[in-house]
Amino acid sequence: MSTSRAPTPLVLVHGGAHGGWCWQPMLPYIDATVLSIDLPPKSVRGVPPQDPPPVELATTTLDDFATSTIADIDAAGIDRFVIVGHSMGGLTICEVARRIPDRVKRLVFVSCMVPAEGQVAAEAVPSSVGDDVRNGLADTSDDRQIGLEEATIRRMFCNDMTEQQTQFVLSHTGGEVMGIFGERVTRVGIPPDLPKIWVRLSRDQALTLVDQDAAIAALRVSPGGDIEVINLDAGHDAMISAPQELGAILSKIASAP
Repeated sequence: MSTSRAPTPLVLVHGGAHGGWCWQPMLPYIDATVLSIDLPPKSVRGVPPQDPPPVELATTTLDDFATSTIADIDAAGIDRFVIVGHSMGGLTICEVARRIPDRVKRLVFVSCMVPAEGQVAAEAVPSSVGDDVRNGLADTSDDRQIGLEEATIRRMFCNDMTEQQTQFVLSHTGGEVMGIFGERVTRVGIPPDLPKIWVRLSRDQALTLVDQDAAIAALRVSPGGDIEVINLDAGHDAMISAPQELGAILSKIASAP
């Protein structure tokens, strides 16, 4: 008598200025247990940039991101999992995999920021996106958060969306920690043979194909090993603009032995 094996739980880690909310349109198309993370400070997720910004934005670090993610996974009672990062979430999923590699079944990068080993995170931000971040700072008296203007959000995240999808993004996009971009990152501790999958978004205007290919090359150096590349014809926020397609990809990954 044969028995079917349950899919591996998926842990979804959002990118900059986003939150767990961004995965909502995709969840109906996922055939697996899903945990959508809100990175700290959780109070800034899903709301417009705050003025004045929460003081936690000045002190939160990548260590805090990873610690909070692991705590949320433990609180959900999840042991082994596939961890999926989007955009800036690539920094967090690598840090989680460094700390608890035995619990990570696969690393999945959905058009992520991946600096070369030892670089600061800002060196993985394309110059055009860097200008957008600087020019789109929220109207506040300090520089503790990123706040993007509507035109920037539309161009970077929404170029392949309907107006309804775009309004969903505009109504939820918020502030982000600035200090993360100045941190030096490492992937030492991630086993080279830990399976790694890259979802390459061909219409991405935040991280272009050139940017994504540079990130894939950085992963091939550190931690090394093979990287499976899956191409998807979608923009940066594919979980919103192409939820069924991305959901099918992630469901297949979760079901793989």
